[in-house]
Amino acid sequence: MNLKDKKIGFVLTGSFYTFSKIVPKIKELVKNGSEVIPIMSYNSYNLDTRFGNAKDFINEIQEITGKSIIHTIQDAEPIGYKKLTDIMIVAPCSGNTISKLTYGIADTPATMAVRSHLRNNLPVVIAPSTNDGLSGNAMNIGYLLNRKNYYFVPFRQDNPITKPHSILFDSEYIIKTICSALKGEQIQPILL
Repeated sequence: MNLKDKKIGFVLTGSFYTFSKIVPKIKELVKNGSEVIPIMSYNSYNLDTRFGNAKDFINEIQEITGKSIIHTIQDAEPIGYKKLTDIMIVAPCSGNTISKLTYGIADTPATMAVRSHLRNNLPVVIAPSTNDGLSGNAMNIGYLLNRKNYYFVPFRQDNPITKPHSILFDSEYIIKTICSALKGEQIQPILL
């Protein structure tokens, strides 16, 4: 599927160590003619970590997309009624965000952006990255897998020896999953 001229909301949440895998995918989408609207959760927008400084990621993403990052609830709320997006991806999608999406909680720019986008009955792609995906969050992932308009980037155990409950999306499937979701199909297999 051609993604040229598709309006893609790209939400980053607090799984910071995956940002280095996400930025090249944003570049690829823009290079292929997509309009990428960047959105960041409070934590991803404000916290410096051992994986990098928030300001550096912000500047890089804004330079790639040519757009200011949506980082407040007030700025995320109009996404739906203004019909700003054709599809939305949450990559990385932390366990915290997965839980909030399951229960319809919209108390961050990330969750408000998804909720607002969903009012138009359009697809949301989830790229899970969470230490409790095979324990506390397994129920929430299962719920979203069975809910209309949610599609998952294929994922695997992150490190079964030292983090036996952790799951991580495969970044090579991000664009393929977006294409499938725009056709109303879940890419298979989900588990790698």
